[in-house]
Amino acid sequence: MSSDAGEAVGSDVARPAAAATPERRPARRPPRILEPSFSGVGLVIGAFFIAVSLGPSLLPRVSWVQGIASGVSFMVGYAVGAGGHAVWNYLQIPNLRGRPRFVVGALLMGIIGVTLALSIWRWVGWQNEIRHTFGMPDVNPTAWPIVIGVGALIAAIVLVVARLFRKLFRVAGHLLDRWLPRRLSITIGVAAATIVVWLALSGLLVQGFFTASNALFSVRDKGDKPGVEQPVSSLRSGSADSLVSWEDLGRQGRSFVSSGPTVQELDDYWGGGAVEPIRVYVGLRSADTLDERAHLLLRELIRTGAFDRKAIILGTVTGTGYLDPAGVDPVEYLFNGDVAIAGIQYSYLPSWISLLADQEVTRDTALAEFRTVYEYWSQLPEDSRPQLYLYGLSLGSYGVEAVLGSIDILNEQIDGALMSGPPFVNPLHAELTAARQAGSTAWLPVVGDGRTVRFTGEADSLGMPTGTWGTTRVVYLQHGSDPVVFFNPTLAFTKPDWLQGSERAPDVSPQMSWFPVVTMWQVLLDMPAAGSVPEGYGHMYSNTANLQAWVGLVNPPDWTDADTARLADALEARAEEQATALEQLGD
Repeated sequence: MSSDAGEAVGSDVARPAAAATPERRPARRPPRILEPSFSGVGLVIGAFFIAVSLGPSLLPRVSWVQGIASGVSFMVGYAVGAGGHAVWNYLQIPNLRGRPRFVVGALLMGIIGVTLALSIWRWVGWQNEIRHTFGMPDVNPTAWPIVIGVGALIAAIVLVVARLFRKLFRVAGHLLDRWLPRRLSITIGVAAATIVVWLALSGLLVQGFFTASNALFSVRDKGDKPGVEQPVSSLRSGSADSLVSWEDLGRQGRSFVSSGPTVQELDDYWGGGAVEPIRVYVGLRSADTLDERAHLLLRELIRTGAFDRKAIILGTVTGTGYLDPAGVDPVEYLFNGDVAIAGIQYSYLPSWISLLADQEVTRDTALAEFRTVYEYWSQLPEDSRPQLYLYGLSLGSYGVEAVLGSIDILNEQIDGALMSGPPFVNPLHAELTAARQAGSTAWLPVVGDGRTVRFTGEADSLGMPTGTWGTTRVVYLQHGSDPVVFFNPTLAFTKPDWLQGSERAPDVSPQMSWFPVVTMWQVLLDMPAAGSVPEGYGHMYSNTANLQAWVGLVNPPDWTDADTARLADALEARAEEQATALEQLGD
């Protein structure tokens, strides 16, 4: 057979085999980084996620925050849609074609379009509903251009960054193509690139952010709030007689020691017999090491005669060194000034950054402060030494929990602890909430009949448990609308108990619902705004709520609810006067 004939035969034989092989469409080239090309499925699912993002959260949202929430939510939905469709094609599952594809696509777009339109229409409604509950003005109708503009910008940034990562993953896969099978090289390349990106983000970028933030806020720490003046009383740190210099106290420390009720204010309320409250504070610059700062605090307490007072309050401060006036002023009134309050600064960072960066140093500072003071206090005669209480707001409550977990309440007794707005990182708070009695709610749990630990909110709920409250008392003060308390990464995939119908707090919108990933993102964005709402909501705990908690802890003899109400009115009036004075000073 000639070679031409052989080729002809071979050609004839090969044609049927080739015809039997399904025709494959060439793989579509991924869009370039800045190319305006998008996945249709991704756009549809992204639009649905925008609709979900416009639903209620714990707090009212200003327009730019809503823009961030919607922009990120759109990109999450876009990634789900585009990624899911890519996997569908990769597995070579047939797509709908022709008329069925048109009908299904039109139906989905119609449903999502109606859902999005309704969400846009309802957004102003639920915003104003929450604002009315909080006593805030209605949302401005001009907010929509800001929402759309910010949302589009955020979505564009996220898309570009995602495409940059995809380019990195593809390059890594191509480099391995020379030695490995295609799919194996893609798998290994993506895994290796993911590890590199994660190490860069969690290491270089995160540490760089913390370092830069620390440098920035350390400069701010040297400035003062309006109206702050160096105290002349020897009972205050930073005075001429103090072991701690005024300049080293830090911004929040100087504010703390120069404020609080005066003897005249206490006498005006009680009708006489007041003594000046002691306020002791040690700044981050006051000593080189934590141990030195803790012993400096003890020497200041001894110098001021704090151990001759009726009570000592050991406060664990928030990130910047803040001790909330609404938390400490009421207890000074309650003791008619016969009390000492102490704190140690451990950071320059605001709480929302400290929550991520300073958990360990918060715990170590609280433990060092307590152990140093407790060692001295426990050696004093039991019948004459002051009562000992712990106090912490927000991240400060994390430090208080560290102390409570380190001591044996039965053998090393303290008189009580108040923790306001405990953040989601608090392990004891999470454990107690999970172990609550059946029928009690996640935002107001009852634990062990209230024998040691009790929860309360803006309305006094300390009398709700049926058990007898022991000699050592622990109180958690929290609002159902506080995202600092109720945020949790598990919100991404698990509906929380506090959103169940019967467990929903009265200050949480009845329209708020749970949706995977989006709800977690919404509550996370609520956190920076939690301190910008009126007192009694979010992360703003009022003088009244703090007073009620302190009354429950201290349990003053012959004290009545009428006494609490009268003092609460006086504290709120005083706070309003101070707020007006600060506004006039430009704070």
